[in-house]
Amino acid sequence: MTAVETEAPGQAEAPQQGAQAQQATQAILNALATVVDPELDEPITDLGFVRSVSASETPWGMEAVVHLRLPTSFCSPNFAYLMASDAKDAISALAGMGTVVVELDDHHDSGLINAGLAADAGYRGTFRHEAEQDLEDLRRTFQRKAHTAAMERCLTGLLRADPSLPESAAGTVTLADLPEGGHKEALLRRRKVLGLPERPNAVVLVDHEGRGYAHDDVPLALRRARSTRISIDGNAHFCRGLLRTRYEGSGRDQAERHDGAEPADYHRLLPFHVKEN
Repeated sequence: MTAVETEAPGQAEAPQQGAQAQQATQAILNALATVVDPELDEPITDLGFVRSVSASETPWGMEAVVHLRLPTSFCSPNFAYLMASDAKDAISALAGMGTVVVELDDHHDSGLINAGLAADAGYRGTFRHEAEQDLEDLRRTFQRKAHTAAMERCLTGLLRADPSLPESAAGTVTLADLPEGGHKEALLRRRKVLGLPERPNAVVLVDHEGRGYAHDDVPLALRRARSTRISIDGNAHFCRGLLRTRYEGSGRDQAERHDGAEPADYHRLLPFHVKEN
């Protein structure tokens, strides 16, 4: 049996043996990159939530063992379970995968969540009477928020690029009016998830069911969308900072997030000294 293990997704320095296991490790990391923190709307690999990945060749197929970590021990259990469960599903779908073990480390519900994942008990089977909301309903709620934030980024970018454009004009902007780039691509991905039209003449400012807004309601709708976007961006940077504080060196595993970044976010690797009087 040969095995490959890496403690940091971005620093996969694997030994020269076990080529199949090395390929499996990379495939596992690619699969984990499709798993998104529902609240922060970002892949868990970019957030640094993947603590380690190992792949071993066994007679009954590849065995994968993944450890996840979160910014605090009291992060919401339903979010924690959702990410861990999605991670296991994404890896299990890989060809040639035999056994998949995903464990969440250092969380107050680690024992419960890890036991539920091992037994494939599902969300309600894991938390039983404490499961107040269906997990898919929760996922849908945050998919809608992610769409709202993506929509606001695109429209605010357009308004800033043309100061003569009145805010109320945002209600008639179509997908064809948006400049090509990462924000538009992100918006199209989120529209696809919600089943919203992606045709060029589709109006950008719509609710989660695709309904537009009356001319007089556009400024308020845009401000509400802005508050959603600021909340997501703020939480994302806050959680990133907490993870870096909790796990030394974890910042190396985080991808840069430019949306909502403050100047201090670009100086986290500088030495930090506290001067006491």
